[in-house]
This record gives sequence, structure tokens and C-alpha cells, in this order.
Amino acid sequence: MSKTRVVITGLGATTPLGGDVASSWEGLLAGRSGARRLTDDWVQNLAVQIAAPVAVEPTEIIERVKARRLDRNAQLAVVAAREAWADAGLEDSGLDKERLGVAVATGIGGLHTTLSNYDALLKNPRRVSPLAIPMLMPNSSAAYVGLEFGAKAGVHTPVSACASGNEAIALGLDQIRLGRADVVLAGGTEGTIMPLPLAAFSQMMALSKRNDEPERASRPWDADRDGFLLGEGAGVLVLESYEHAVARGAKIYAEIAGAGISADGHDIAQPDPTGSGARRAMERALLEGDLSPSDIKHINAHATSTPQGDVAESLAIRLALGSATDNAVATAPKSMIGHLLGAAGAVESIATILALHHRIVPPTINLDKLDDQIELDIATEPRKLADGDLAALNNSFGFGGHNAAIAFKTI
Repeated sequence: MSKTRVVITGLGATTPLGGDVASSWEGLLAGRSGARRLTDDWVQNLAVQIAAPVAVEPTEIIERVKARRLDRNAQLAVVAAREAWADAGLEDSGLDKERLGVAVATGIGGLHTTLSNYDALLKNPRRVSPLAIPMLMPNSSAAYVGLEFGAKAGVHTPVSACASGNEAIALGLDQIRLGRADVVLAGGTEGTIMPLPLAAFSQMMALSKRNDEPERASRPWDADRDGFLLGEGAGVLVLESYEHAVARGAKIYAEIAGAGISADGHDIAQPDPTGSGARRAMERALLEGDLSPSDIKHINAHATSTPQGDVAESLAIRLALGSATDNAVATAPKSMIGHLLGAAGAVESIATILALHHRIVPPTINLDKLDDQIELDIATEPRKLADGDLAALNNSFGFGGHNAAIAFKTI
């Protein structure tokens, strides 16, 4: 594969902190939580009644007729993709659509459509929507983003649980380096704050049950953490070859140095306690990006707030970076936005890119007492980064033992 330089020229997001990148970034820097207690009738019998819904409903942005043809997953993806496209200035760029690709991931897919149509099926099969399959299929979000902008270089949908968003970015990077596209809309989406996921994750003992204090429920690395907070949202990045971006005079946020993907080969749900798989993903990202551990000054950690996961990742970081870990400031956006599943890697990659671009790391909230097993330098207030060349890692790990790390650097 070539060493074609790939840069980020556009960002788009809708999150529990805001309906766009600017408001979401402001919320992260302010240390504001997007968590709340749910008030829907269906939540009353659930053990977990808290989550982090998006701050702005996608139906407030997408045209009514179009929104009705999209599952919530796809609605969120289209909102984020539109912002990224506009931010990159691609509307009147004369881009050859045969050189435009899409890689938009999801962890679960069109669950709203699946469950609502199953309910309809039980009442009367003729009530099932003729659009049910195009709406519920996992590739629906990527397909609709591709249709929105006329992408013809290939439309892809990585599905790797909570590593999906980062795997989509890695795939977009590969597509450009392989010469298959000049521009790729890459990211992830998830909109599944519903009874089934909440009940299922709760039965796994994976969710925090702090129903009376939702804003304090997600507490990565804290000694009293008791599970993650389910969130929703989408993040889309415009990836572009450096030469193509320069030729059209595009603004550039950062460069993707490399990506590393690995598998634990350990368990369907629990991370490898040795951190071996996560370590290999980070090391591969550094190797592909021609970076040394000492180049990494910031780590946007997966850090979900689960007892086992946070410890395993901390160990993996120290194995991958060695003594250089002490010179890299870590943070955990999930303390504020919850766990966005298939969208987590994409939204948190945007936070990583903006941290490099603005040279400031958002804080981790709810860290009252650091777990004795965690050996990281963690920002609990906004932390400024030094001048000069900087590099950062964004980690995402998912059920099935999927590991994906992306290395970004300033340009």
C-alpha cells in the first residue's frame, strides 16, 4: 500500500452535548454531562432508567418526508455527514463522484425499525412497512449518506461493535492509500436508546445503575465506577488525500498518521485482561504512522467506565507506550457523552482531532478517586498541549475482542 498522506478536511457530529461539532466541542471543554433520566413510559419497569440522548432531534433538521424513510441510525448519520460535507467545502468543489467513497459504521443498526415492524407483524403482516428492510439493514446509514452526496467509489459498513467507528476511519484511510478514492466520508452512527438494549446491557451488568444521579453515572477510571452509560449520536469525518486537499485549497484539521486493528481472541464480551490485543492495535497504528511512543502527547481513551475494561486499557497503553505514557495526557469523553457504541470511535476521533487542532485536551468528569490500578496522567480540567509537532491516539474496543486505534498528528 502507498504512503499517500491522508488528512481531515471536514467534521460533522450530533451528540448528547450538541447538534453539531461546535456545540459538542464546547460541551466537552466545559465538562458538561449529556446524561439524563429518561421519562418515557416504557422505561418504568427497567432497572436502568438513564441514558444520554442526542441534544437535538434529527427530525428537527432532516426534511419530514425524508426522515420518515430513515431509521434513527440513518437520520443521525445524515445529519453528521451534511455538516462534515459543508465544513469541507465540497458542495461546489467539482469533486468527481467516482472518486468519492463512504465508510459509515454501526454497532447494532436499524433496531427501531426492526422492533416496530415486528410489533406490526404480530398484529397484522400487512402492516409491515415496505421500507422495513432498507431501513433496518446495517448498511442503511452508509447507503443513505452515499446517496445524499452521490458517492460512487464504494460505500462500506464496518460492523465491529464499539470498535466500528474507528474501523470505518481505518477503512477510509486504506481506500485513499489504495488509490480507490480521493475523498471518503468516514464515521459511525448509533441510535438505540430503547428498552431492549437497556435491558440487555443491564442483564450483562454492563450499565451503571445510578438512576438518581445520571450526570455522575459515567465515571471512567474512578474507583467507584459501576458500568457505562448508553448514549447515541453520530460522527463523520471527511478524509482526503493531502494532494487533493491542497489542490483545491481546503482547510486541514490534522493528518491521519496510521491505523492499527487487532483481535483479542479471548472472549465475546470481556477484554483480554493482559491488554495484549489493545496493545497490538496501538503499536500497529504507531508503526504505520512512522511514530514513536514519545511522539504521542495525548490519548483519547476508550474508557467506558466498566470495572474490567478501564484497567485492561490502562495496562495496554503502558505496554504500548512504555515510559512515554507519563508524557501523554489521557481523557475519556464517555464521562460526558456516554457510550455511543458504533459511533463512539468517530465522535471521539473528532474530539482527538480538535484537541490537536486547538492544542487543548477536554477534561474527564466524575473522577473523584482514581482506581489504584490505573497508571495514567488524566486531565480532570482542560489541559493545554505544547507547541510544535504533536501526535495523539484514539482507542476503540468492542465486544468480540475487536480493537481499533487511530493515530493522528498535527500538520
